[in-house]
Amino acid sequence: MAEIGGRAAQLRSSGLRHGWTTGACATAATKAAYTALLTGAFPDPVTITLPKGQQPAFALAVEELAPGRAMAGVVKDAGDDPDVTHGALIRSTVRPGAPGTGVVFRAGPGVGTVTKAGLPLAVGEPAVNPVPRQMMRDAVAEVAAAHGGAGDVVVELSVDHGEEIARSTWNPRLGILGGLSILGTTGIVVPYSCSAWIDSIRRGVDVARAAGREHVAGCTGSTSEKVAVAVHGLPEDALLDMGDFAGAVLKYLKRHPVPRLTIAGGFAKLSKLAAGHLDLHSARSQVDKGYLAGLARRGGAGPDLARAVEEANTALEAIQLCRAAGVPLGDLVAEAARATALDVLVGSPVAVDVICIDRAGTVVGRAEPLGPAGR
Repeated sequence: MAEIGGRAAQLRSSGLRHGWTTGACATAATKAAYTALLTGAFPDPVTITLPKGQQPAFALAVEELAPGRAMAGVVKDAGDDPDVTHGALIRSTVRPGAPGTGVVFRAGPGVGTVTKAGLPLAVGEPAVNPVPRQMMRDAVAEVAAAHGGAGDVVVELSVDHGEEIARSTWNPRLGILGGLSILGTTGIVVPYSCSAWIDSIRRGVDVARAAGREHVAGCTGSTSEKVAVAVHGLPEDALLDMGDFAGAVLKYLKRHPVPRLTIAGGFAKLSKLAAGHLDLHSARSQVDKGYLAGLARRGGAGPDLARAVEEANTALEAIQLCRAAGVPLGDLVAEAARATALDVLVGSPVAVDVICIDRAGTVVGRAEPLGPAGR
């Protein structure tokens, strides 16, 4: 029987238990609260549908039904990931909204509010990221269809002790004030024990080689994995869930080469690789906006734009500024990331291309395949 590769096999081989994102927990709490608002009863456990179709069930930790509102809460289980939000109680209070307004989000105690540009949310909005918002909209629509509701609701999200927990995150520096963000793109927290995950990356390369694959993709997450599949049509066993461990992929491929490697990831993470970092975790490497400003100048940015890039709140804001000005910062980062990768792979017959994406999965930078002969 052939071995199965890809992201799921890596998780199994790591021996680590996955968990649930704050977005998944908020969705479960919202679905339970809106159901109670319409029917008078809380479903417990409550089942939700994640973006990839999985249907986990969540137990309710708290529930409260009062005239004109319902509140439910779920305790976040991050599995074996050392997540600062593990054990946090995430609450959703649902109230009827004005007709035709759909789902309106509010930040309750412990959930942050966006105060600076450069994030995928407008200034003044609660820090509830786009995918969790869509998950909650879908859950509200499902409940409304099942129980005759209009689907016009105000969803207030809160996290017990969230403002205190947020001090251990990047939120204050990013201008997200008052608490945590509600995050997640798949609903699932993939645990990252360094040694276990690096072992799983090596196993993924071994499986791809055994299957005769001549092209693999190291991806920083599920969104970049989708883009790599869309661009190159790669099968599952050619996909390496690289996460933050770019160095682990490159060093193992140097010893166990595959003819072609695609590196696909978010612009911010790949800007770290471009600057020479092989560990892309936020605790161990940071986006160097001075470095990005230098690249922007190389791409034709004038002094004002270069200064704006250096002073940008986030890497996302930097790439947005450059794209608006026609400066190919994404391509320059991709090319520099490719150069870093080829430096690690020197002497090994592996050609590398790079795809940079933004949070929505839009390609914002490309570097075409280049191998040792092209150096």
